[in-house]
Amino acid sequence: MFRPMRIKQQLSDEETISVLENGSSGVLALSGDEGYPYAVPLSYVYHNSRLIFHGALTGHKIDAIKNCSKASFCVVEKDEVIPDEYTTYFRSVIAFGKMHILDREEAREAARILGAKYRPGFAEELAATVERNLDKMHIFVLDIEHLTGKEAIELVRAKKEH
Repeated sequence: MFRPMRIKQQLSDEETISVLENGSSGVLALSGDEGYPYAVPLSYVYHNSRLIFHGALTGHKIDAIKNCSKASFCVVEKDEVIPDEYTTYFRSVIAFGKMHILDREEAREAARILGAKYRPGFAEELAATVERNLDKMHIFVLDIEHLTGKEAIELVRAKKEH
């Protein structure tokens, strides 16, 4: 179902998950209005093999998720332009899966997990903020079905030299 990657540049499972765990934003790609691709940058958290996001109660993103659950999410960890070599040294991950909007109980816990990534150490404050705002937002997740990581061949070679 999913295309194979060129093995030489493929990140290990551990490296791929590390990119997701350490990243702070990426681009969610959905099937938008009239079949046009809709890609939107979002903050996220990786937790238990899924990606957690939040957003408004209405809008293009929510409509797209309701119309087609299939999605991909891309995180770029490294993107260094190397002019003398006419290339970039990159490292990125793409997750494929199905999106769904969480019910209120699931959303409460997921919102706390998401919030804790961006404001660690304030669990009490975060819980109160989540309770105040839970009815004003959707929490949605991408259940990952396929995950790939890739890096520039130059980075692969540099790893082998060390």
